[in-house]
Amino acid sequence: MFRPLAIAAAFATTGAAVQVATAQPVADFYRGKTVSVVIGYPPAGANDVYARLVARHVGKHIPGNPNVVPRNMPGAGSLIAANHIFNVAPKDGTVLGLLVPTLPLEEALGAAAVKFKSAGFHWVGRMAPAPNITFINATAPVKAIKDAFDNAAILGATGRSATNAIYPTVLNNVLGTKFKIVTGYEGSAAAMLAMERGEVEGHSATYDTLKTVREDWLAQKKVNVVVQYSLTRHPELKDVPTTVELARNPEQAQILRAVSSASEIGKFVLTTPETPADRVQALRQAFDAMVKDPEFIAEAQKLRIELGPLPGVELQKIVAEVAGMSPDVVAKVKAIYPLN
Repeated sequence: MFRPLAIAAAFATTGAAVQVATAQPVADFYRGKTVSVVIGYPPAGANDVYARLVARHVGKHIPGNPNVVPRNMPGAGSLIAANHIFNVAPKDGTVLGLLVPTLPLEEALGAAAVKFKSAGFHWVGRMAPAPNITFINATAPVKAIKDAFDNAAILGATGRSATNAIYPTVLNNVLGTKFKIVTGYEGSAAAMLAMERGEVEGHSATYDTLKTVREDWLAQKKVNVVVQYSLTRHPELKDVPTTVELARNPEQAQILRAVSSASEIGKFVLTTPETPADRVQALRQAFDAMVKDPEFIAEAQKLRIELGPLPGVELQKIVAEVAGMSPDVVAKVKAIYPLN
């Protein structure tokens, strides 16, 4: 009569052993290793702030508690870093990345600089959505988006494939605004310095970038936010229209919605393709634990950056949807999208 109990106990013991066996190699793998967080942007901007915040907190949630080191790799609107992570970096879960959220859109449109498959990355999780905006010096003629149809506003940008150049260029092509884009600035901080020097009148960036780098401009009303590139209005920008609201017909709305999808992908972390499934799962679990960690949340609040987490599995679905746009929508977007 004790035999069934003994067998059940044996199975329970075996099951526990299997769980340990499957979990243990991940901890063993990461223990003593260094995980790199590749940042596709220069230092000082909001993207850099988010990435370094991850580097400071995620290690304690990864089995084996590896050392985590941030590494800036700017260039081509972070496509250099994307290509590196996809093609060159070790495919073992020791490399994470924070890159431009237009990765799947760039791929779908066939950008020449793209040497990756967006769905091939393992998307670990999103820290926050990334509503982009265009803001212009208050002394400039363009004080609201309606003014941009009659007056040219010179905007500083990094490169043609960067969102700070793409979004206003798309507005020019779809709606007829007259933004003039000057590229070559190392990052948002450099572009904002150019605004102070009078080299350019404005810049496009995420709203949190403006708040992180020059919050005083908002407080002192030194700049006007004229448009936001997102699907819904930000709670703090209730009087600023979204690009989709500016559409004059369904076709324009369709195009602008597709381009604005990057705001939903937002500030994210991904890892290399071909990373073993157990390590991908461990990284996603570590990310989910990190964004709930009171210490992480407290530091984010101290840095005055927004949080709006999304699990990696859900983020992967959004990426797949963008990468799988219908040929008809792709053709319409491609006709007005600035590709390298």
